[in-house]
Amino acid sequence: MTDLLGPHAGFILAAYLAAAVILGGLAAAILLDRRAQKRALAALEERGAGRRGGASS
Repeated sequence: MTDLLGPHAGFILAAYLAAAVILGGLAAAILLDRRAQKRALAALEERGAGRRGGASS
């Protein structure tokens, strides 16, 4: 495979690997933050803080 990429194969593969690691880290951070926000919202609603908005349930 590195023959197909030419003399810069190492740099190209390292760049793709770095991009994949960064994107994976960002996705993990988003998922972890989502879980934390859902827990915080559940705690607020449990304490009686309702959601504000036009429609009430």
